[in-house]
Amino acid sequence: MKNIITQFSRLFVGVLFIISGLIKLNDPVGFSYKLAEYFSEPVFNMPFLEPLALGLAIFLVILEVVLGVMLLVGYKAKTTIWALLLLIVFFTFLTFYSAYFDVVKDCGCFGDALHLTPWQSFTKDIVLLFFILILFINKKLVKPLFSKLVTNILTLVSIVLCVIMAVWVLNHNPIKDFRPFKVGNNIEEGMRIPDGAPKSVVEMVFIYKVNGVDKEFTEKDLMKIPEGATFVDRKDKVITEGYVPPIHDFTMVKDDSDYKEELLKEPKLVIFVTYDLTLSSPEGMQKLEKINQEAKAKGYKVIAMTASGADEIAKAKKQYGLNVDFYFCDATTLKTIERANPSIVVLHKGTVVQKLHYNDTDDLKLSDIAYSL
Repeated sequence: MKNIITQFSRLFVGVLFIISGLIKLNDPVGFSYKLAEYFSEPVFNMPFLEPLALGLAIFLVILEVVLGVMLLVGYKAKTTIWALLLLIVFFTFLTFYSAYFDVVKDCGCFGDALHLTPWQSFTKDIVLLFFILILFINKKLVKPLFSKLVTNILTLVSIVLCVIMAVWVLNHNPIKDFRPFKVGNNIEEGMRIPDGAPKSVVEMVFIYKVNGVDKEFTEKDLMKIPEGATFVDRKDKVITEGYVPPIHDFTMVKDDSDYKEELLKEPKLVIFVTYDLTLSSPEGMQKLEKINQEAKAKGYKVIAMTASGADEIAKAKKQYGLNVDFYFCDATTLKTIERANPSIVVLHKGTVVQKLHYNDTDDLKLSDIAYSL
């Protein structure tokens, strides 16, 4: 019975680590955004690690996949199980911190393929910790499935394949797009809230300084505020989270007006997406004006979307000779639309028909898209 439980734990942990790692390896840039959120000031306040987020993300997801493979094939079982234990303890701490302090809404454990609440993520890690502890206690029962040579080759192959996959998706788009802006999805439909959808229950909380200490009072406690207390702030506390549409915080703002309703009705719209012009690839930016001219010649309306300010926009337009209007949108939303900076998105009446990394601009098929819809 002990051996059966150990081998089930081995299979369960190994497969789950491989699946979780591959989903994130499919989109390491997206996972790096999640790590940067953990490093940000409101969470762990380690901004010096934010520039390293992408490198750490790639290392962690490759490690996750390779450890899963190593466990399944039985490569250096003791070392592998120790590494798995340390990794899951680290992940469990992160998910508990996120859940208890309500600072990161989604740990990104399964990327955009499956969104878990912080407490669901913590529960998942507790389950994994339980099975890894079984493996840790019964390390001697985890034997290699093949000869030493075959086991070594399989481990090496898994590392090489993971590195190749990471390099490919970093220079192109994710192999499988799980985001709400994937090809075929309509943006307006993604923003729609269904009739009868649950609404958020929000409670107003008032903060008063009482005897030099900030204290919180709800609306029903206002009569209990002592004399001499000084008002400090008011905040909204979400008691029950309502329905949140897959696409939210999407705007196309120019000159303080949101043009998304009319732009999402355009039958032929090309969008250059660059969430931060100060970080955009010069190589990619240099390709945009040529695409702009070609698209306009075929009857397309061409715009750009960014979260950068007016000064950065003016500088980029001058530097790269860009003759397009820029519209403002939240940086997080733009990062969700596309991972490359810049990237090209083609819409037909609000429906995404093509998305391209700036390395793949030769694959842009404007005429085919225009006349096939």
